[in-house]
Amino acid sequence: MNDNASRVTRAWVLHPDIKSDPDRRLADHALAEAMALAQALPELELVGGEIVPLKSVRAGMLFGSGKIAEIGQALEDQHIELVLVDGPVTPVQQRNLEKAWGVKLLDRTGLILEIFSDRAATREGVLQVEMAALSYQRTRLVRAWTHLERQRGGLGFVGGPGETQIEADRRAIDDQLTRLRRQLDKVVKTRALHRAARAKVPYPIVALVGYTNAGKSTLFNRLTGAEVMAKDMLFATLDPTMRRVQLPDGPEVILSDTVGFISDLPTELVAAFRATLEEVLAADVICHVRDISHPETEEQAQDVREIMASLGVEEDRPSFEVWNKLDLMPGDAADAARARADRDDHVFAISALTGEGIEALLAAVTEKVQGRKRLVDLSLGFADGKKRAWLFAHELVEQERQTDDGFEITVRWTAQQEAQYARL
Repeated sequence: MNDNASRVTRAWVLHPDIKSDPDRRLADHALAEAMALAQALPELELVGGEIVPLKSVRAGMLFGSGKIAEIGQALEDQHIELVLVDGPVTPVQQRNLEKAWGVKLLDRTGLILEIFSDRAATREGVLQVEMAALSYQRTRLVRAWTHLERQRGGLGFVGGPGETQIEADRRAIDDQLTRLRRQLDKVVKTRALHRAARAKVPYPIVALVGYTNAGKSTLFNRLTGAEVMAKDMLFATLDPTMRRVQLPDGPEVILSDTVGFISDLPTELVAAFRATLEEVLAADVICHVRDISHPETEEQAQDVREIMASLGVEEDRPSFEVWNKLDLMPGDAADAARARADRDDHVFAISALTGEGIEALLAAVTEKVQGRKRLVDLSLGFADGKKRAWLFAHELVEQERQTDDGFEITVRWTAQQEAQYARL
């Protein structure tokens, strides 16, 4: 067996449940999410995970000596090579724990960076990952991996044998960051040119945002027929994917699928991935897709709102909450979600998997993009052939009756379409 090409790394997840943490999450759900994060990397064989109750964090070792010995024995018994700690770990803690346990160790930020590295597909995404990883590594200057970067064609920026830039001092990393920023600026300018070209069309932009694994890509695929990765996996989508979509009884729009948000997203990642989310900043309508079946759906939604606010998205931006995964809910709970959506014009209960509720959502997006339609009666003379042809070309005519003087036409249109007609 080729050790570099096919060997997987046996991994174990630890979730420190810190009693003194005011932002403490439900430990069972936090561990489940951390394990799902680990499963997003195909190179890992996730052996298991555990919750480690802590009254407070030990500065040098994170855990107490007794717990370190207990965990160390379990790791040895299971032949664990990599420990993933679901939370922040200081460089000193990382070095001490690696020495005590004889394993590699990554904290939550390091794991997320590895996933981002594995998923980024565009030039922009790759650059952003490198910048985020270097910003993270700058405070550590310790190695993270032994062989995974060679499997994926090079992840030198998060460490590995022979990667001298990781061993370099902060000045070398800063030089690298400067170089990457210049490259990223060029890529972002190119994307800005593409946006300017779209603005001349113009197609309104409808952006799908939400917590990771909320079902955005499944919804995107249903609406566009695109083959975007839509697995039950955290961070399945990392690069903005855009498609032109014809709304039913409405205009064409550009639908944008974005990277999923997650709680405790490291600040360097928020900054580095701002450009990935720039389509959200330019969006005419934002659809916040929520996994309404998840026990922490409210906390996830709040995380999304906070990150959106940090990106500079105004609260008054036209938006909808899309309560997804009705198909995973018990009957009573699903009915309650549908009832709430019926009462609230800004909430839509759907299943991206089965298609339930999609039609109502699209109708609302259409109305938000082009405004409410109303019926108007027009009288056109025979000489107004250009205006009549325009009405038919835009499929606005509800009915038409010919008279001695011309045509009596009933149209259904928006204020925007009425203004366009007036300029003919």
